Amino acid sequence: MTESMKEDHHEFLDIIFFTPSEFEKAGGAWPIRIGRNLAKSNYHIGPRTTPYHYLLFVLEGEGTFIQNGQHHALRARDAFCLFPHVTHEYWTTPENTLQKIFIAFDGSHAAELLSRIGLTPDSPYRSGVLTPETASAMRAFMEDVRKPQDGASDLGRLTRFLSLFDRIARSPAIKGLQPDSATPWLQKGKEYMDIHFAGGITVEGVSAHAGVDRTHFAKQFRRAYGLSPVQYIQQLKMDQAKRLLVQTPLSLTEVAHSVGYPDLFSFSKAFKKQVGLPPNRYRTTESSKE
Repeated sequence: MTESMKEDHHEFLDIIFFTPSEFEKAGGAWPIRIGRNLAKSNYHIGPRTTPYHYLLFVLEGEGTFIQNGQHHALRARDAFCLFPHVTHEYWTTPENTLQKIFIAFDGSHAAELLSRIGLTPDSPYRSGVLTPETASAMRAFMEDVRKPQDGASDLGRLTRFLSLFDRIARSPAIKGLQPDSATPWLQKGKEYMDIHFAGGITVEGVSAHAGVDRTHFAKQFRRAYGLSPVQYIQQLKMDQAKRLLVQTPLSLTEVAHSVGYPDLFSFSKAFKKQVGLPPNRYRTTESSKE
């Protein structure tokens, strides 16, 4: 295992550093480095801080991890996270030295990415998270990026990176810890409508996405927002239609299709009912105000 590792006074280390591209940095999170290590009996890190987020998995061995005053015993398959600018410390048990695989990353949504696998500054440790498949995926990630001349790219790094988190999030040890379970279902349904209102969505589909019964969703939505889900979707369509009528040269039929209506007749009828004017007159009236 140590053939490709460099040896220093307290460990054998194999690490690969990345220089993120502008494309990667335009996203919410991107990898900075990935590596694995084999601790010697005197292995002891910290107390210190890091500028990045680190996700570390224990492959073998035992140790101790301290962050925010919390002590955690480390064992095989455990995961722990180092958060930026937070003092941490961890070390191996001399009789059963740690072997770890890890990835460091940065970005404005890095903390949110960790929360999707149940890791937060208040809960930086999870036991039994690492599966053989995840460990294999990380090793494959390392080999894929080890020789950039063989074709590794920023897209390849991002794909491997995000796929890694997706794999962990779907593992049995993590289900129920993801933010989807903590995000208010009503807000989740509303955000779904905000994005997909022109895509022919139904209240049944929205409530299914939110994870609740249709009747319950509709009742609670009206109570919270003063409109039924159907009325809210209609309002979103009309607001977008008004913008397109005033701000673009699209034909009335093109506007109708853009906001999810199958034809001009059904769109014009709905628009007049909602706005009080047919779409062509609304366009003329609003344009004359400029």
